[in-house]
Formats: sequence, structure tokens, C-alpha cells
Amino acid sequence: MLKGQDLIFLQKYISLKENKDFQRAYYRGKSCAKPALVVYCVKNRAGVCRVGITTGKKIGNAVERNRSRRIIRAAFQSIIKDNQLRTNCDLVFVARGKTKYLKSHQVAQAMLEGLKEVGAIRS
Repeated sequence: MLKGQDLIFLQKYISLKENKDFQRAYYRGKSCAKPALVVYCVKNRAGVCRVGITTGKKIGNAVERNRSRRIIRAAFQSIIKDNQLRTNCDLVFVARGKTKYLKSHQVAQAMLEGLKEVGAIRS
């Protein structure tokens, strides 16, 4: 039987889809704002790490918003390979205007700092 910690490595991640989960992260979670993105972290009872990515219309047109989401997704994939995430948390990443101009390794660096600051990475 696999434990919750092992599940994060077998699949990419479990996506947040419900608006109430995003709202819960915004209002009750810890946050860390960087120029590249904003990281929200809130504990959940699911026992697995769930991830949501949001991009607002201020980012740009659909192509630029999709690029921002792809960059954030790639950065998150590189982080979960090297670090041990807490398994009982919901993570929400909000793209900012600068995100679409950055490379995934630059966003990964800002994401790692943000995740450490909100306590989502085990040391």
C-alpha cells in the first residue's frame, strides 16, 4: 500500500478544480508574493498535495495566459523531483505579469523560495 507521500511522485499532481478550494486558499492560507508569482498554501484533509494554477486576464491574451500556466507547471515538476513536499496541503500558484517573460528555471527558483516561506517544503 502506498502512502500519501509516495503518491506525489507517481503522478504529476492532483489538480484543484473547485472554486471553493481556491477561495479557501486565498482567505485562510499562508501566502508569499514574488515578482514572478504568488504562492498560497493551506492545509487540507485529503492527505495528498493538491495544486491549482490561476492566471487572470491582466496577464494578457489566451496565448500568454496558457504560456504562463505551462511555465508554472514545468517549474513545479522540477521542484517536486528534488524536494519533499508536505502531503496534506493545497497549493495555489497565481501568475503575475512578469511570468510570461521568464523561463521555467527562473520561476522554479522563485517558487522554491515561496514554498519554503509558506512551509510547504519539508526540510
